[in-house]
Amino acid sequence: MAAIVESKPSQNQPEQLDLRGTPCPLNFVRTKLRLEQLQPGTQLEVWLDAGEPVEQVPDSLTMSGYAVDALEARDDFFALRVHKPADVDQ
Repeated sequence: MAAIVESKPSQNQPEQLDLRGTPCPLNFVRTKLRLEQLQPGTQLEVWLDAGEPVEQVPDSLTMSGYAVDALEARDDFFALRVHKPADVDQ
């Protein structure tokens, strides 16, 4: 199992959560748990593998009330930027 790597944000940089190598649905669950710890409006950048993770996690987050801001293809993974709106129930 892959290690979860978190980095704290610098100015204008979102917090990062590296979930490469983490299978579904654990990557969604870990993303949601981290978002619940953040203040509303704080952006989180989640690194996901291609395939099922990048196909399922953004949709699952949207259905749970989170705002997906961007999905960017990087060299060997995808970077998903998401934030918690003020009105999401925990």
